[in-house]
Amino acid sequence: MSQRLYSLIAKIMNVPVSQVNDESGPGSIDSWTSFKGYVLLYELEEEFKTKFTIDEALDVKKVADIKRHLKNHGIVLND
Repeated sequence: MSQRLYSLIAKIMNVPVSQVNDESGPGSIDSWTSFKGYVLLYELEEEFKTKFTIDEALDVKKVADIKRHLKNHGIVLND
């Protein structure tokens, strides 16, 4: 399931999926702008049928943070 998450992020950020891992984020992916961050948030909510709070959205600094918030919403990403 992590591959599903990585693929979604890669598509939105327009990078190869091989460039996405748990440590990826705005600091390591140049195309990860604040706008694309909002697009990613929307797509994550659609893909995983959940809603994030403002605090959760602001807390995301890397992919591992997204995984943690998904887990807190009961979504298990089997690595």
